[in-house]
Amino acid sequence: MGFDVKPKFVTFDMNGTLIKFSINDAMREVLGDRLPAELAEEYLRICKAYRIDECMGDYKPFHQIVARSMERASRWVGLEYREEDARAVYEIVPTWGPYPGVTEALNRLAEAVPLVIITNSDTAHAERLSKNLEAPFEVVISAEEMGAYKPRLGAFEYMFKKLGVTPDELVHVSASPMYDHRPAALMGIENKVYVDRGFEHDEHWLGYERITDIADLPVLFGLPRP
Repeated sequence: MGFDVKPKFVTFDMNGTLIKFSINDAMREVLGDRLPAELAEEYLRICKAYRIDECMGDYKPFHQIVARSMERASRWVGLEYREEDARAVYEIVPTWGPYPGVTEALNRLAEAVPLVIITNSDTAHAERLSKNLEAPFEVVISAEEMGAYKPRLGAFEYMFKKLGVTPDELVHVSASPMYDHRPAALMGIENKVYVDRGFEHDEHWLGYERITDIADLPVLFGLPRP
């Protein structure tokens, strides 16, 4: 378990991997009693599906991704959609903080290798959320900058060009096989780490190291566990 070659960068997905991506809680909070208990699970499920669907087309700002997915999910379950609800959810996003242990693990890993974020956030949110992590990042790459969202392959192509690297010179870390590890594998990134946070299925055939404790991440790079 671990990596024999020191990479030029360790690249990270941010939301859901490092930042606790609590968008379901935000929607429940904003919609309140207008989201009946008997519809809530279906609404949240289909809203997640619509978010990834919206990411697959031409680039649009993240607030539009949130709005379009909520609008389509509302139509699916028969709820009234209000534009101000989507804006309120979007404005909650940059208040989120890291999962437990993330800040410590990142600062430890940064002693050995430069850290980079590649995120589906827009630039303003990416800057605020990365600061919430309280760790040193060499580069923060937003979807707005890339003009594409993961899992679009263009996002990874942009990252390679921005960093001046080839796929074999990176280790990519994410909690999402769907958004990150499938396209990373297609683009030739062999060294990958899946942080299993329990919200997606393990797709071990993609050839990543799987961890459930973020404290194990620096250990993969030969650093002793504190």
